[in-house]
Amino acid sequence: MHSMMEHPGGNASSAQSIWHWLQQESQGYRHTSHPATLSPLLARLIVGEPSLEHALASLLASKLADTVVAQARLKSVLLELSAQFPDIIESSAADLSASVARDPACHSPVVAFLFFKGFHATQAHRFAHALWKLRDELTASWIQSRCSALFGVDIHPAAVLGDGIFIDHATGIVIGETAVIGSQVSLLHGVTLGGTGKEAGDRHPKVGHRVLISANATVLGNIRIGDGARIGACSVVLKDVPPFATVVGNPATLLPAREYQNPASLAGANPT
Repeated sequence: MHSMMEHPGGNASSAQSIWHWLQQESQGYRHTSHPATLSPLLARLIVGEPSLEHALASLLASKLADTVVAQARLKSVLLELSAQFPDIIESSAADLSASVARDPACHSPVVAFLFFKGFHATQAHRFAHALWKLRDELTASWIQSRCSALFGVDIHPAAVLGDGIFIDHATGIVIGETAVIGSQVSLLHGVTLGGTGKEAGDRHPKVGHRVLISANATVLGNIRIGDGARIGACSVVLKDVPPFATVVGNPATLLPAREYQNPASLAGANPT
């Protein structure tokens, strides 16, 4: 299968390019994997769909539907939202590209698209956020609840996420209502972007671009994490973090300056 460096479609984060890549990789899997096992899944969720937005709607509907909300109806709602908010699909393409580029265990967009619950939870949130903006808080909250139950990821529908978000493993992720996350950010499992419990209103962290937040780190309060910052595993961050800084510990303290152009791309290596 293609590595990220071998991606044939030019701009790796464009929806059309990513869709072409998914189709190519799916055809390769259909010829190399056990047909009786994988072909029906690929046919239903990727090969048989006309576009990335249809494939994503099929995927999420198959994951989120329950005994009350039917899969076909949910797919229709997601497609309507895709048409109304086309940025959702471009953001999803960037997220999928980021998952393959930053996860050393992932060698194919097909694997990330079909099986990575961090990707699934992020995409479901993008639709929930669109519903929240349309003031359909009930449906948005239902999606949040399903993601929490199915993926172990709890992102409030009002939280704002940039493009190219990579959530690795995903279990235990909590992102609060007024949190804002910039583009090209990597979050490892167990990360909390929460409130301190001592304030109301705008009470959650604001995370800049190209930030790495390592496993089980806790970031609390309406504080700012600067562009290019790195937060070490199990750190507890209660104060602003300057751009391109590295913080570790409980409470988190600054480490000596190190040069990282894009810390979020180093998601496989926690700072120590």
